[in-house]
Amino acid sequence: MPSMRDYAELVRAPAGLSVPGDVVAGAAAAGALGARTPALAGASVLLYWGGMAANDWADRHLDATERPERPIPSGRIAPGRAFAVAAALTAAGVAVAGLTGGRRALTVAVPLAAAVWAYDLKAKNTATGPAVMAACRGLDVLLGASGGRPAKAVPAALVVAAHTYTVTALSRREVSGADRTLPVATLVGTAAVTAAAVRPGRHRGWRALVPAALAAWYATRYGAAQLRAAADPSAGVVRAAVGAGITSLPALQGALAAGAGAPAPGALVAAAAPLARRLTRKVAAT
Repeated sequence: MPSMRDYAELVRAPAGLSVPGDVVAGAAAAGALGARTPALAGASVLLYWGGMAANDWADRHLDATERPERPIPSGRIAPGRAFAVAAALTAAGVAVAGLTGGRRALTVAVPLAAAVWAYDLKAKNTATGPAVMAACRGLDVLLGASGGRPAKAVPAALVVAAHTYTVTALSRREVSGADRTLPVATLVGTAAVTAAAVRPGRHRGWRALVPAALAAWYATRYGAAQLRAAADPSAGVVRAAVGAGITSLPALQGALAAGAGAPAPGALVAAAAPLARRLTRKVAAT
């Protein structure tokens, strides 16, 4: 019988801390922060965990060679059980979104769930993989914006999508190692993402300091990991950069929320970053 730790590894439980900030950033940008936001964030986490379980189910034969320690190839979780977990979490995520945000939330949650499964089952190992995963994260931001003015959240969605593109591009080389040009290219992308998150001149005084500080935290953490990968693009170092990209995302999301006029929620979101890093020492995020 699988243990709770086995299931936590299957869904990459600590990485789920990188998800609620998407919804908070989108809600802040759209003027929709409110009582529904935590439930929509919960729906987002369920969809993410469902996607992680679907990923391992789809990769079970490849993982038998490359990642034999994972729950399915190690025999700790049967493939059929993993698929059932993935389907149940996805259905629960869509249901929670619908019950919380009604039809407007469903118009985002359903395409988001479809995009997640499309990535896992088809797109991941193709040239379009990073773009599809980036679209998933962008839609996640718009899920948070569904109760307000979603158009206002499009810039934040694009910023999070761009970050996700860099992480996904790196993740495709976390087993084999990469050419040095890859982490250099993603580092350039991270610099652009940071600049877009801060948007100088939008706020003054202390309101400008919060998003700037959070964006700098994000850039320092993720950027340093990419610099190490550029110096040594071996599999382990690239994998560490991927992990840094995942666990530093709350700081970026916090910067976006703070920049949209919600500094306290933004700081709260960013506080998940060190917790995520601590938890990934027990359960891998990649």
